[in-house]
Amino acid sequence: MFKASPGNHGPEAQAMDGLRLDLVEAVRSRLTPVALKYGYANTPLEDKIKWRPIVLIVGNYSSGKSTLINELLGLDIQKTGQAPTDDSFTVISHNPTPGAMDERDGMVLLNDPQYPFTHLKRHGQKFASHFRLKMVHAPILENVAIIDTPGMLDSVSEKDRGYNYQEVLAELASVADLILFLFDPHKAGTVRETYEALRQTLPQGTSEDRIVFVLNRIDECTTLHDLLRVYGTLCWNLSQMTGRKDIPHIFLTWSEREGTQARERPAFLSQLGNQRRELEQAIVQAPKYRLDHLATYIETHCERLGHFLEALQEYGRMRRTLAVKVILILLSVALLLGMLMYGALLQSMAVTGLGPDFALGLAGLVVAFVLVLGMVFIYPRLLQRFHASVLKSTPSLTRLDEPNRKESWAQVEDRVRDYLRESKGNFSLRTVWSDRRKIRHAAEQVTRHARQGPGVSFDTR
Repeated sequence: MFKASPGNHGPEAQAMDGLRLDLVEAVRSRLTPVALKYGYANTPLEDKIKWRPIVLIVGNYSSGKSTLINELLGLDIQKTGQAPTDDSFTVISHNPTPGAMDERDGMVLLNDPQYPFTHLKRHGQKFASHFRLKMVHAPILENVAIIDTPGMLDSVSEKDRGYNYQEVLAELASVADLILFLFDPHKAGTVRETYEALRQTLPQGTSEDRIVFVLNRIDECTTLHDLLRVYGTLCWNLSQMTGRKDIPHIFLTWSEREGTQARERPAFLSQLGNQRRELEQAIVQAPKYRLDHLATYIETHCERLGHFLEALQEYGRMRRTLAVKVILILLSVALLLGMLMYGALLQSMAVTGLGPDFALGLAGLVVAFVLVLGMVFIYPRLLQRFHASVLKSTPSLTRLDEPNRKESWAQVEDRVRDYLRESKGNFSLRTVWSDRRKIRHAAEQVTRHARQGPGVSFDTR
């Protein structure tokens, strides 16, 4: 068993926490108002980042997640066993009272705004019954929270959990600063849910540099040859699942208090060493990862929100151009008809006895009538056709000549279409331009200071 290091409360930790709070405040005051105004987001953007750093632990049901957590905490709070023992998502957070443990159900997590999980309510009551909070006193939890997840399964019947497991996993990954992905020698990456998680789910919610791979329970390999075979199998499976050609670093670990007794352990273990300590250090570093996470989070949403507003600007420009063209055409037609009317009246003056002022006035009425008729009946129909055409071809609102713009547009296109449909295109182009300038300024200032790290200050307004 290894002993977890105490939490870090030194000047560096305080400076990091201060910068983290500044960044969260910058998101709250500068990004969220714009995001909510245009329907880019349904909940405040800071909801996912305002809590403490998070470590997400995932893996097969037999990979030793619960045992690892118990050893990290120095407490037996998670059930362990070879068969599936816990099918819940468990958030483990710090309890300041020594020896105390408080357990609450998922509805507390889903309804309390201090936690970054309110967006998970959409997964329904079945998920809520498999979501819970445990607050325990453990040094390692002073600066981070740990989320244990249900073990990944293979068969379709076991996979039917009553909620979308992969969607929940993706949303938790999006708020996590570090993800430990555990494997065991008996299922080195062959479980179906594991494949789906690595191939599709996690790339949607996080970046690959936040994922740490762990081959756990290696003491159950009888010989070094057996371990090398398992390790090679895992490397091959990871290359197939992640699409990476290079082999990621894989921690080799085992429990020193469970499983095979020390006298029965294979001799090769003494040559390899247990990398549990390195895993613990990676978890302790989660607060530092959080700053990179925040910077990436802000950069990503600034880019996407800026792209969103850019598309609205282009829509507004095209709509204004249409209005100008219609007005010019109507004005030309009206003036032409007015001139024809004026000329005809002048020629008939000898017969009718009407003066030139009357002819000019009547011609003016014709001009005004044509303009009003066009703006009341013709322009709305043209505008309706233009609006419908844009909704069918929203990519026409932006440039897609670079891969990063294509990726950004893929994330915001539906939101742009929804906003245009709901607003019917009635928004202030000047306001959109002003908001886009604010987002651009936030991207330049806030993310720069986030990347520089503690010791900097900036205006969060």
